Amino acid sequence: MDKYYISTAIAYTSGKPHIGNTYEIVLADSIARFKRLEGYDVYFQTGTDEHGVKIEEKAKDASISPQEFVDNISGEIKNIWDLMNTSYSKFVRTTDKHHEEIVKKIFNKMYENGDIYKGEYKGLYCTPCESFWTESQLVDGKCPDCGREVKEASEEAYFFKLSKYQDRLLRFIEDNPSFIEPEARRKEMINNFLKPGLQDLCVSRTSFTWGIPVSFDPKHVVYVWLDALTNYITNIGYDPDGSSKIFNELWPCDLHLVGKDIVRFHSIYWPCFLWSLDLPLPKKIFGHPWLLMNNDKMSKSKGNVLYADTLVDKYGVDAIRYYLIHEIPYSSDGNITEELIEERINSDLANILGNLVQRTISMGNKYFDHHIENKDINDSDSNEFINNINNVYNEIRLLMDDLHISDAVTKIFDLLRISNKYIDIEMPWALAKEADKQDKLETVLYNLLESIRVCALLLEPFMPDTSKNILEQINNSNSELRYISDNIYDLNDPKALFMRISK
Repeated sequence: MDKYYISTAIAYTSGKPHIGNTYEIVLADSIARFKRLEGYDVYFQTGTDEHGVKIEEKAKDASISPQEFVDNISGEIKNIWDLMNTSYSKFVRTTDKHHEEIVKKIFNKMYENGDIYKGEYKGLYCTPCESFWTESQLVDGKCPDCGREVKEASEEAYFFKLSKYQDRLLRFIEDNPSFIEPEARRKEMINNFLKPGLQDLCVSRTSFTWGIPVSFDPKHVVYVWLDALTNYITNIGYDPDGSSKIFNELWPCDLHLVGKDIVRFHSIYWPCFLWSLDLPLPKKIFGHPWLLMNNDKMSKSKGNVLYADTLVDKYGVDAIRYYLIHEIPYSSDGNITEELIEERINSDLANILGNLVQRTISMGNKYFDHHIENKDINDSDSNEFINNINNVYNEIRLLMDDLHISDAVTKIFDLLRISNKYIDIEMPWALAKEADKQDKLETVLYNLLESIRVCALLLEPFMPDTSKNILEQINNSNSELRYISDNIYDLNDPKALFMRISK
């Protein structure tokens, strides 16, 4: 069985994740589940990033140790990932002792390779982002990432020779157009960072202690990105002294799924670190767009933050999963409000999906006492409908391969719409009144049940509980992702999948 390794970025443990942060884990989960549906042996890694001065300061403000602070927040993040029904293989933490030990070895190996050297860092430092900036990188005199104040700082530090790998990386990214997606992110990396020239990267700090000590110079701690990025290899068995069989099976990673704001670290720092360790690069880095609240970036200071647990309590897990996956396009930011969620529940989930399942099962139970078989009385409309059922999996597979996840979900709902239209064309209630049309009526209901079965199977990566619920109602466990002519349906009683929300 072919292996597939997908990772999310690890969430920073500075506070509770909002729904925009939660989007990434749900998106990754839908890809991981679809790959399993295709027959891959999927390894899906997520977790938390737990070191740094910001954590040290927040723990001090809360009068607890940094370890207690990250234990609390990491637990909260894991609870939300679990609440969203995500099927990760491993939840990693950068305070795990194994990760810390391997990071020390990685730092030593890079130092011995001549890729890390000691110097002094002087620059403009943003504490929330844990980043140094040059004057020219600032926007209106403030941090280009978060817009907050920066302050002058200098300290002894170890540096990684990014500049050594600049030409090699530029050539690699230009020669491998699918390495960074979407295309706009790739162009941004080339034009804004690589072509102007890479500065060597500060990879240790002495101004705080909450980090992994450099083993040969313990007043230094390993700085955030060398610690955080290496989680993708430390947790699958990489060791500079000899890696495990699992590491060799899983690496290189098939997909790093990250927010568009950290593509730079994953597509510039990370490849250079890997080359320093003489390791191959990941196959793809995808920088997904953001989820905006009322078309504005979510921020606790603005008071425009929504949280997954609040939304799930109100609307249910699968309704929120559907909204997140369906409403954020491939490369442009999506928007969320409770009004938009309710619109989508009413129009798509209750009306198109729920109504189709409920009325099809109800007609099957009413006209044929719960038992439906294929009488194979198909006209041109039915044959066209069957073709649509047979084509949908391949269409979705191609979209998923290209990471057009929202469009893939839309394809399923297109077939559900076609199924509703098929009912309107065939008018089962009229066929039921004619004695000589009973075989035709049973064929129509059979065709509808086959469409519902295939759609339910294809919905599993996106709405796993709903998929299971539908398959239980139609009482059929056939997992073929195409129309089957010899199924038998012994239907259960219908239950509403989603309730309409009245305004």
